[in-house]
Amino acid sequence: MLEQLINLVRQNADDAIVKNPVVPDESNESAIQDVATQIFNGLKGQASSGNLQDIVGMFQGNQSLAGSPMMSQVISNITGSLASKFGISRQAAAGIANSLIPVVMKQFVNKTNDPNDNDFDLQDIVKSVTGKSNVGDILSQFTGGSATESSPTGNVLGNLFK
Repeated sequence: MLEQLINLVRQNADDAIVKNPVVPDESNESAIQDVATQIFNGLKGQASSGNLQDIVGMFQGNQSLAGSPMMSQVISNITGSLASKFGISRQAAAGIANSLIPVVMKQFVNKTNDPNDNDFDLQDIVKSVTGKSNVGDILSQFTGGSATESSPTGNVLGNLFK
């Protein structure tokens, strides 16, 4: 999943990173990889903090990306990482993160939900960020038991993993 995320960031990084004079040309690819890694680590951190429902909600479209605490945290982490690793001002790093991350995350969600696009699969994403291989275990966290087709939560969450 990380490789696909790097490719997604790369596809959108032209103005924010590649053509941005504050990012040294020799650092472009490293900055792209760092942004993708920070997104992945941010999702992983949210999952380990018990915010898996917010992650699933984001991919369902039930949770707005703009202004969400989860995205604010990811943007903050990316800002700090870009500033410290690439020697750019915190203000410039925040500009990069604030312009790039909403676009990347929107495409990430759209690609995950597009049945004709196999780049991202929600089940693989959940497995990657939680380290769990049994999606049923994850679903049971949201339903208080097993997710069944008859429960509204089971229907919503169950459809995500088909």
